[in-house]
Amino acid sequence: MKRILPAAAILLLAGTPALAHRLDEYLQGTILSVEKNRMDAQITLTPGVAVFPILIADIDTDGNGSISATEQRAYVDRVLGDLSLRIDGQPLTPRLLSMEFPAIEEMKEGRGEIRIEFEANLPSGGPNRKLTLENHHQRGIAAYQVNCLVPRNRDIRILAQKRNYTQSFYELDYVQAGMLSNSLPAAWMQVIGKLQGIGKPLETIALLLFAWVALLWARRSNPFYGSARTILSISMRALLSSRPFGRS
Repeated sequence: MKRILPAAAILLLAGTPALAHRLDEYLQGTILSVEKNRMDAQITLTPGVAVFPILIADIDTDGNGSISATEQRAYVDRVLGDLSLRIDGQPLTPRLLSMEFPAIEEMKEGRGEIRIEFEANLPSGGPNRKLTLENHHQRGIAAYQVNCLVPRNRDIRILAQKRNYTQSFYELDYVQAGMLSNSLPAAWMQVIGKLQGIGKPLETIALLLFAWVALLWARRSNPFYGSARTILSISMRALLSSRPFGRS
């Protein structure tokens, strides 16, 4: 995988049943990679010998024994159209990056793999995120498998992977540090507003101490760590840019 594999070579395999490539199945393996504002994916589709006639009829629509570039793109569009992608309940639109088709003879022998790479932009959200993927392509003969790469961004931490029995439905729960959330304690956000009227030394020191305690509480293992660090940084800038303290 040209784009995803360099990011991390470790798959999160917990809870994944082993799937052998059976002759009467159309194996569809998907690997996901989550970044801060984007997700990448590769689907590898391998038809078994017994289901090859069904697949080739779907791809080689004019029946001339070869797969043209137009037929390749039309088939890839159908594959992507049979996917349902969502982040926190919001639908995502997959965007094709590359496609690769084997020779027909390789597919006929059960050795050919179709590879499709795509990406989708992720809208901003809170620290706790949920990515879902549903694959309905050729469900009558399909054997689905889905997995996720360990994120290379240390601010992203995978919490759980959930699948149904056939793996046509996949759910990924992860935490993304440094994102503000409505669940962030309101008192933290009030610090920024209060610093606009900075001027009294004791009040300023108290507010900065409050931000510092918040930062210590939200250690890196906590999804609010990045938000607390941001608040403290804003507080310090506000203090440095304020007028000198005068005597009361």
